[in-house]
Amino acid sequence: MLRPFGWQAIVTVWQFAPIVTAIVVVLAGLYLWGVVRVARQHPARPWPAWRTGMFLGGLAVVVLATESGIGSYDDVLFWDHMVQHLMLIMVAPPLLIFGQPITLLMHASRNPLHTRVKRILRSRVAAFLTWPAFGCVAYAVAVMGAHLTSFANLVETNQVVRGAEHALFLVVGCLFFLPILGREPIRWRLTYPVRFVILVLIMPVDTFTGLMLGYGSAGSPGIPVGPRPAWAPLPLSDLHDGGAVMWIGGDAIMFGLMMVVYLLWSLDGRAAASGHGWLEAARRASLGSLVTAHQAPAAGSGGEGSVADAGAAAVSWDGRGGIDDDEHLAAYNAFLARLNEAESGRRKQ
Repeated sequence: MLRPFGWQAIVTVWQFAPIVTAIVVVLAGLYLWGVVRVARQHPARPWPAWRTGMFLGGLAVVVLATESGIGSYDDVLFWDHMVQHLMLIMVAPPLLIFGQPITLLMHASRNPLHTRVKRILRSRVAAFLTWPAFGCVAYAVAVMGAHLTSFANLVETNQVVRGAEHALFLVVGCLFFLPILGREPIRWRLTYPVRFVILVLIMPVDTFTGLMLGYGSAGSPGIPVGPRPAWAPLPLSDLHDGGAVMWIGGDAIMFGLMMVVYLLWSLDGRAAASGHGWLEAARRASLGSLVTAHQAPAAGSGGEGSVADAGAAAVSWDGRGGIDDDEHLAAYNAFLARLNEAESGRRKQ
């Protein structure tokens, strides 16, 4: 029998989920491998530590949601089940996205993995899955379908379906928030006003779901069934508490993410207002064209390895695009050498 739920139970009552643990350990190991590899290749510009902390923090949220006391009580308390869902679809995905794992992979990998990653990102399937409209529809269907249909009753009685639901929430959250909060090299580039509007428009999904659960009756989908400990609230009261968690908690988290978008927007606006934004963009574009021209012959003679190196250099983990300053210097020197050769040829003629 589980002890009464509380803060101590969240910390002390744990359940072991081997699949979740294995996936988290593998992802954390691969990410740290990429960080070490980038540090060796670019000692002057190592991978930002705060991005590493964000990604590992997202994995920690997944572990807390599924294996701590929150996961241990999710089949006893419906409102705790709702807290778990919010952690998986609204808290963990933004943290993982801020970690920029795809960009890290492109910097740390070589051919053939580097080329395969680029092909996947440029594919129609990836473009469709990261399409903001698809993310909005998937988010709405996942939230309302999992709580306002008979699927909610199936989750309560089938552990396999419950685990699949957790994975679905995490994947849908990543697909929805990727074009809004991420700076990965995907097809879609949304302006900050559009990002803000998308979050505003999707908020009523959480509000509507919370209200439907908060005013649910005894026959509503998702109402807790089966034996319950003596300290647990009545099933209908538990259902109403879960609706309050979805309504208030979901809207509060979404509002916080709106503030994050506004903060990113203001920071980019300050860079543009300072007069350095467009100058830096022009410098990177000009020198980037020189690097492309300089690396084209090497790519033709060196095979796919040179192409991979050029592609890796074209992605910057500072979120602003461009290439490394070492590549800039090498390209500029090569450009001056070509001008010198051309001038020498004219003099000989």
